[in-house]
Amino acid sequence: MHYRHDDLLHYAQSLLTAAGLEPAKATAVAEILVEGDLMGHNTHGLALLPGYLGELESGSMEKLGAPTVLADHPAAVTWDGRRLPGPWLVLEAMALAAERAATQGTCTVVIRRSHHIACLAAYLKRATDKGLLMLLTCSDPNTASVAPFGGLDAVFTPNPVSAGIPTGGVPVLMDVSTSATTNGLTNRLHKEGKRLPAAWVMDGHGTASDNPSVLFDEPKGTILPLGGMDSGHKGYGLTLLVEALTGGLAGHGRADPKEGWGATVFLQIMDPRAFAGLDAFERQIGHVADACRASRPAREGTAVRTPGEKGIALAAKQKQAGVALYPSILPALSSWAIKLGVTEPVAAR
Repeated sequence: MHYRHDDLLHYAQSLLTAAGLEPAKATAVAEILVEGDLMGHNTHGLALLPGYLGELESGSMEKLGAPTVLADHPAAVTWDGRRLPGPWLVLEAMALAAERAATQGTCTVVIRRSHHIACLAAYLKRATDKGLLMLLTCSDPNTASVAPFGGLDAVFTPNPVSAGIPTGGVPVLMDVSTSATTNGLTNRLHKEGKRLPAAWVMDGHGTASDNPSVLFDEPKGTILPLGGMDSGHKGYGLTLLVEALTGGLAGHGRADPKEGWGATVFLQIMDPRAFAGLDAFERQIGHVADACRASRPAREGTAVRTPGEKGIALAAKQKQAGVALYPSILPALSSWAIKLGVTEPVAAR
């Protein structure tokens, strides 16, 4: 079923407000969640909202107030997010970093004790539309599902890395996990009794598998690092970099007591105008992006795209034609709608 974009946005805002979230925070969270579905990231859009509402109800997600500033230098800021909603915190950090980058050339904000920040790709175009280069990554020190390369015991979360890169045309929006797959996808497929597209997980005895259920069996399996059994040392190295940028710089992470579902965040914005200039930047990156698209396709009829190109086109289409939601999303929200007295959206078609 397809639903009007504005209806989904209003529905999410209404649920979050009814759950006690301040209006500005509810709007920020709703916008990022719906943006995830617009771009086709259906495990990291409104599928997260039932969990967020549960966290608000239990008090594990803070409803009121602002982050605490722990350090503030012209181009380097550290916040304690106080377990406030992650999407709101990230958007606030983006605004501050963009303002500082206009005078400093760059600004980095790291956030400890944020709540979950949803789909990283959903933030990036807000930066590239302003001609800014943005890096965003996060880890969740409260849980572990990914083993280090060569090991059996989980140490990391999927630790995504994302970047928004202006090109003068369609921006590059990169959002990849440093693991072979995500918790969201493995959890969904496990519940549905389905398999992964490839052997992206490992059972508790060290055998690669496409069955997400090995993550829930005893001894528990793990998600493989990006690169799998053959070259997972690459994903392992990248996830250690994420740990350094998040928990390391924030001074809070896996060495500390667990507080519940959340995130430690690294966000950096660079303004090309402070370097060789925006025109020069877009000339170089635009040339590379064009060369990628001009590459002869390895599979006939399947053109080469740049990262994020499909999501940008899909978002534009779904804003006009309606958003196609994964079938389990709205049923999972129905009980919340009844409890909070919020009217569910009606399918457009």
